[in-house]
Amino acid sequence: MTRLTVEYDGTPFAGWARQPSGEPSVQGELERALATLLRREVQLTVAGRTDRGVHAWGQIASYPGEPARLQGLNALLPPEIAVLACDPAPDGFDARHDAVSRTYCYRILARRTPGAFEQRRALWWPRRVDTAALQACAAALRGRHDFTAFTPSGSGHRHFGRTVVDARWEAHGDELQFWIEADSFLRHMNRVLIGTMLEVAGGRRPVQGFTALLDGRPRSQAGVTAPAHALYLASVRYPDTAPSPSGSAGATTTTILPIP
Repeated sequence: MTRLTVEYDGTPFAGWARQPSGEPSVQGELERALATLLRREVQLTVAGRTDRGVHAWGQIASYPGEPARLQGLNALLPPEIAVLACDPAPDGFDARHDAVSRTYCYRILARRTPGAFEQRRALWWPRRVDTAALQACAAALRGRHDFTAFTPSGSGHRHFGRTVVDARWEAHGDELQFWIEADSFLRHMNRVLIGTMLEVAGGRRPVQGFTALLDGRPRSQAGVTAPAHALYLASVRYPDTAPSPSGSAGATTTTILPIP
């Protein structure tokens, strides 16, 4: 078995998963490069199937067989994808089913002026932000809840309970980052959480209204779905690895926003 650690800019891809339509996907590009190097077809298993436009700093994928040469693999990939590690894994290792948790980060540029270098990397938010309300929402997320309100109706999920290990907002200068670690995520869950929390931060919804949604309310009662371009799969944790620290965006000063 082989374990890949991958980072990618999701902008030009129709998500992680290979597309029947033939649209570019991260999985399709990786499997094509691996097939060239290994001279056989390769089917990847992935820890988190990211949507169209979502990025990754630490995606994990696995496949049966020997590792490919790292330098050769990266030479065959488009510049938006980089394989950081290609290592042997124990027999039977499965990137998806063996994962203990996944951590995501959503980046918001909270200032009056847009960022020239962040148009496809962070959500520009020039409106009011009540940071204490944001952190209160994050605190309410910890534990096990029913996230029916935070995934599209008819998404195909049969079970909507998820356990959130940690959730918090951090301030990095003008940038706000939402970090969340959970056992697994529903489709669009993080983006609907962001859209709803921003309504709370802008005074359009009370914190109590947000927490009430965690009891399995219908999707129609939650907020809008935030754009994909500011969401990052930061890391995946397995039984043999410790939780990864935050700060992958490269900020030098971090402030944990206060809980009221």
